This record gives sequence, C-alpha cells and structure tokens, in this order.
Amino acid sequence: MRSDPRATSDLTIFESLRPELVALAYRMLGDVGRAQDVVQEAWLRWHHRDRDVAVDAPKAYLVTIVTRLCLNELASARARREESRGDRLPEPVDLDDAGMGRVEALDRVSMAFLVLLEGLTPAERAVLLLHEVFDFPHQEIAALVRRSPAACRKLLERARQKVAEGRRTFTASPEEHRRLLAAFLRAASAGDVAALVDLLAADAVLITDGGPEGRVVGRFRNLRRPLQGATRIAAFVAATTRAVAVDVEHRELNGRPAVVLHRDGRPFAAILLAVADDRIQRVFFHADLTRLRRLARRS
Repeated sequence: MRSDPRATSDLTIFESLRPELVALAYRMLGDVGRAQDVVQEAWLRWHHRDRDVAVDAPKAYLVTIVTRLCLNELASARARREESRGDRLPEPVDLDDAGMGRVEALDRVSMAFLVLLEGLTPAERAVLLLHEVFDFPHQEIAALVRRSPAACRKLLERARQKVAEGRRTFTASPEEHRRLLAAFLRAASAGDVAALVDLLAADAVLITDGGPEGRVVGRFRNLRRPLQGATRIAAFVAATTRAVAVDVEHRELNGRPAVVLHRDGRPFAAILLAVADDRIQRVFFHADLTRLRRLARRS
C-alpha cells in the first residue's frame, strides 16, 4: 500500500514543532499530562483539517490551535479550582522526558518563570507567550483571545509588569545554582538553622505543594500558603527534614539543577530553587504524589 505524501508531510511538520507546542501548553497549564493531551488534540485537528484551505504558516496555525485549547481548559471549573489554591505549583518536569528537550529558551520553562505565569490571568498568560515567545502581532492575538488590539496591548503591559517583578529570581548561572542547592541540602540535613538563614535571601519565599488534599509527614503538614522570610523558612526546613528518611537523587528539572527525594523506591518530593545575587530567593517543594510519578528514579 502506497503512503499518502500529504499525510507524511503533515506528520513531519507537526513533529518538528511538537517540542515548542508541548512547551507552550505546559507553560499555559502547568501540567505535563494535560499539555500533552492538548497537543495530541491539536494534531488531530491539524491532520483532519479542511484540505481546501491552504495553510501558509503551519507554526502559527498550530500555535493558535494549542493556545485556544489551553484557554478552553483554563476556563473549566476544575482548572479554576486548582489555580485558586495558594500552594499550587506547576508540575516539575524533566524536559527531555517530556519532549521539550529542544526548547532553547530554558529560562521560560524554569519553575520560577512558571510560578510567575500562574500569577497571571489566562488571557495575560496567552498574550505574553504569544507576543514574547512566538512574535505574534497584536491583531492576531486579539482575534485569539477575543479582545481588541488595544486591550491586548494593555494585557501585555500588565503581564510584563508582573513578570518583571520576579525576573531577578532566575538570573544565576547553573554553577551558582548547583552550589547553593548543594549547600542548602547539607544545611537542611544537618538541621543547621543558622547556615540555612545565611543561604536564603532575607525576603525568600517557600512554597510547598502537597496536592489538593495536602500531605502530612510525621507531625508536619504541608503549608497551604507561601512562607516568607529567611528565619521562618530555615526553622521550618530544619524541623521537617528530620521527619522522614529519604534517598536523594540529583536531577535537572525545568532546565535547572534540582533534587528528587525517594522513599521506598518511589518519588516522595522534589526540591527546586530560584537563585539570584548569591542567595536562594525561592524554594519550591513539590509533594503532590500524583504529579511526581513521572520523576521515577533513573536506573
């Protein structure tokens, strides 16, 4: 049986763009599985599109489809409920395992940047990504988000202002990041509060995500709101570290050095940092077991 050249061409084009499309959906949704589902739906729409309508710019066409699907997903009651949680973090991800290894702008998939994106409205998120990452003109963005071009410019201005406030939290080199992560782990395992305080910025923030139902380890429950201040964070980390014995695996998550903690052979938690000015600015502690299952120990 002879293959259909048109179908082969469709698949080649789509697969060449898949990493960017998955990265876009992941940044919009903060969830790898949902992002991959959205991209699969985009493939079906691309493959079964009206052949009488010419597509001069496949990338723009597919980015538009993925963005619309993400906006629809974010409008659902489930998504609104999840994003209203003060302790919710984007799912940590190994970029290669998730099919995003070829994404060049690693700072735009860092945990620090994704947390900033979650502070935006879905429309602000879409406008910022489409304009800053994919260079869409305001006229095209306006049609996509159902706003006027002028309203889109306002959305972009607000999104830029909100993101700019946190940009300094991901300016460190990988070497500096790795050094501070190692020092943080040593101080935490030793219960050394003073050493932890020295590593943390005075206004550092800790976010622990234990999932919708929360997590309890020993006598400690994950924080349901961000904890701010070096002294308070150091005391909490030193106390909770002694609550459970875990194995530490060093990984690269979201393009940055990180660790996955394992217990009984399964992912127990993941720790990611945002580093700048030779201090730890943010500590992201993931303990949602459902969303950690993709981080099984590598053999």
